[in-house]
Amino acid sequence: MATLRRKFGEDYQVVNTNRASAFSAPVKKKRQRFVEKNGRCNVQHGNLGGETSRYLSDLFTTLVDLKWRWNLLIFILTYTVAWLVMASMWWIIAYIRGDLNHGHDASYTPCVANVYNFPSAFLFFIETEATIGYGYRYITEKCPEGIILFLFQSLLGSIVDAFLIGCMFIKMSQPKKRAETLMFSQDAVISQRDGKLCLMFRVGNLRNSHMVSAQIRCKLIKSRQTPEGEFLPLDQCELDVGFGTGADQLFLVSPLTICHEINPKSPFFDLSQRSLTSEQFEIVVILEGIVETTGMTCQARTSYTEDEVLWGHRFLPVMSLEEGFFRVDYSQFHSTFEVPTPSYSVKEHEGNNSPPSPLSTPALTESHGARHDRVVSMECINVSDDRGRLGGAGSRLPSKLQRISSSGKEDLQRKVLMLSSQHSEKACSTGDLPLKLQRLGSSSGPEDENRLQLKVGFEPMTQSTGDLYQHSLMPTLPPVPVPMRSPLLSAGRRPEDNLPAKLRKMNADR
Repeated sequence: MATLRRKFGEDYQVVNTNRASAFSAPVKKKRQRFVEKNGRCNVQHGNLGGETSRYLSDLFTTLVDLKWRWNLLIFILTYTVAWLVMASMWWIIAYIRGDLNHGHDASYTPCVANVYNFPSAFLFFIETEATIGYGYRYITEKCPEGIILFLFQSLLGSIVDAFLIGCMFIKMSQPKKRAETLMFSQDAVISQRDGKLCLMFRVGNLRNSHMVSAQIRCKLIKSRQTPEGEFLPLDQCELDVGFGTGADQLFLVSPLTICHEINPKSPFFDLSQRSLTSEQFEIVVILEGIVETTGMTCQARTSYTEDEVLWGHRFLPVMSLEEGFFRVDYSQFHSTFEVPTPSYSVKEHEGNNSPPSPLSTPALTESHGARHDRVVSMECINVSDDRGRLGGAGSRLPSKLQRISSSGKEDLQRKVLMLSSQHSEKACSTGDLPLKLQRLGSSSGPEDENRLQLKVGFEPMTQSTGDLYQHSLMPTLPPVPVPMRSPLLSAGRRPEDNLPAKLRKMNADR
């Protein structure tokens, strides 16, 4: 139906050939466009009031923006009025001096020779302005007012020529006609590309001269209402056609298909094939570039309404490889064909394919304190096992405690001195060991004695939690005695005398 509408116009009817039942399709009212297909903006400014004087302040731009018929009229009228005014001034000088009465008197010296009526004064002005100089009419030296008028005429003529000729030159060199050879496809299409739903249209350049630094932009024109209740008529929204990736910079030597990916950031995120028929929007496409031959910036525009967006279509290819060159077939430039395309929107598609949220994820929801307690429990797993074995029976002591008990009192004193001398190294992981020893020393009971023996038995105090756990599982080797000289022995005293009461009692029980 869209093809019939474009072919026969908006006001068409569908008539059924069956006589039993005949119906007519409702005539769709023609939609008002913001930008016409040829790029002309359908906007008129009214009720300017006193602001019209601003146009006269920029008179040159005002003349350039006028249509050609008005420019030609102003050009002809300006020169005609200037010539008539200046010719009248020469005729007035001749009239005041009385040269008109002595036009054919050879003994009389006029201001301007051979000027004796208005036509002769007009011819003198034209010959002077155009620098023709036939030599028949000329200014004499006895006319100072004529010399002053001649200087004024030269200055005024130069200003008028520069203004009008410059205006005409700028208007003729405007690159608006260059935009006529930049083509846009009649329709835009929506289909899948690389697994993503995209809005696409086609642009082309009919000339062999290139568009330097060609860039394309798209605007969505759609009225909307804000959550605060403000109505925004013809609100403009930017459509991303590759600004972040550089795809909007075109090398326009052959027809290109411009693609807008419909994603959550796109205003068409919730657009489906069904909602497209009820939407009202307009897509304005702006193509800018520098004309290679003139170096002036050219801009081409077009627009697509919701009726000109075809869902589930794709453009026909127009490029073909010939012998030694590539051929572009512009007869298929506007042609499209149908392709399988989902009829639902991207929003509905993402909602259907989103994975279900997990009901319970203990590994993800456990708190930081629980993880910390788990690490602490792993760190103390061997301690609890050894403590349980100590509480069960004294004969089932671990190999480390057995080595400690067999090494004697001297080895126990050496362990305590090594722990106290390596305070900075123990501060990395067990910085509070001296305090624990004090608390263990001040406590009472058989469990505290076993705990003290267990703490002293762990030799690698600066190891990490994993190393402690691995070290407890590996078979232990007998400790190598390291000869060291204790200050307690050098003083002639027994080591037991300086130990706490709990340690002395433990040694006595052994």
